[in-house]
Amino acid sequence: QVQLVESGGGLVQAGGSLRLSCAASGRTFSGYTMGWFRQAPGKEREFVAGITWSSTYYAESVKGRFTISRDNAKKFVYLQMDSLKPEDTAVYYCGARFGSYETMAQSTVNYWGKGTLVTVSS
Repeated sequence: QVQLVESGGGLVQAGGSLRLSCAASGRTFSGYTMGWFRQAPGKEREFVAGITWSSTYYAESVKGRFTISRDNAKKFVYLQMDSLKPEDTAVYYCGARFGSYETMAQSTVNYWGKGTLVTVSS
């Protein structure tokens, strides 16, 4: 069982930065692929970024602006978001998928957090 709690959301102006954190519980955190997803108002949830033990991958829309990282000792996953745009406004969710994978579809996620709201003003 893994529990995930996101934090770090808020209101920021376009061009600004935010760092999201996801705190995980459970003994086998390092055995999970971790990811960030987001859901904008009126839209479906979409993949943003994923990280295994040794690799990272991103949606094209955030590549070069967002950076995902993890601290296995502290059981945290982070999403550094730079050069934010109004279209990045969404609720951001942390997800965990058991195993090491370089893809992370919603249907493969085993555990979800409750989300944190990011609002980017123009």
